[in-house]
Amino acid sequence: MQFTSEQRLDDGILEREFTLGEIPGTLWTPESAAPTPLILMAHNNGLPKAQPRLVARARHTASYGYAVATIDAAGCGDRPRSAADEQVRAELRRAMQAGEPVDEIFESLIGPLVEKAVPEWRTTLDALLALPEIGGPVGYSGWTALGIHLAAVDPRIAAAGFFAGGFVPRAQRAEARQVTVPLLLLLQWDDEGNPRQRALDLFDAFGSKEKTLHANLGGHVGTPWFEVEDGGRFYDRHLK
Repeated sequence: MQFTSEQRLDDGILEREFTLGEIPGTLWTPESAAPTPLILMAHNNGLPKAQPRLVARARHTASYGYAVATIDAAGCGDRPRSAADEQVRAELRRAMQAGEPVDEIFESLIGPLVEKAVPEWRTTLDALLALPEIGGPVGYSGWTALGIHLAAVDPRIAAAGFFAGGFVPRAQRAEARQVTVPLLLLLQWDDEGNPRQRALDLFDAFGSKEKTLHANLGGHVGTPWFEVEDGGRFYDRHLK
């Protein structure tokens, strides 16, 4: 892991950009004399790590005393995309503009993204846990499809907060039964692009003995800011 830049923010959080081979990432760490727990944070469906809403959540979460890291995994964010990926994305845009069904297109896009992304997140986790300022345990926040697969295959994930606003492929919906860590699922009740019942069915499918559903009125990007604060309390219960 090579750090390429750093800046100390007004609230004392240290923000560092890094590269790990071809993987670009950002790490936020609080001022602390002791190793801190780590939260991996991913934006829904592979959007860029620099997306303002993700950065705002990361900085706020770091202020609770956590190291927070995000990456652009293969095919995500600004990473190069294959011609096949670009073709699927173009077909998705066309279908959405025409008001046509898009589930099968999402299936062909998101499924491969998750399969390629999880190994890079695990490699990043290896490198992060080797840093002296980071201890354990490890939490996850954000992109549901990625988080399901990661939590199912990596026992280091001790708690997970998922956003129900992203498409979850059939493979991950089936895999949800293997997720047994404490879980918080955020649902926007009026999300125009994500059927409410599908999110409720997914919540029911998780194998966790401790799982909580927070549902708020509003559309896709209307998640109240207080959910970030509630998320902080959720991670405090399970990671500290």
